Amino acid sequence: MAPLTADAVRAAVAELLYLEPQELAADDNLFEAGLDSVRLLTLVERWRGAGADVSFIDLAEQPTLAAWLPRLVPAADG
Repeated sequence: MAPLTADAVRAAVAELLYLEPQELAADDNLFEAGLDSVRLLTLVERWRGAGADVSFIDLAEQPTLAAWLPRLVPAADG
């Protein structure tokens, strides 16, 4: 499987929220945008399968793309 990219992470989150990727700002609270724990768990499992070393708690504590990208994407620039 290809390594995760910032665009792929943003697209995956947007898809679950029925948004276009460009509608998500890096500092948007994703829970306030409609993400729930079940969808977050789905993303965690998908990203673990792609090689990310991340847990549900890691992402739930700071539910923004700005916080997630450095954990998920090597050398992420957000």
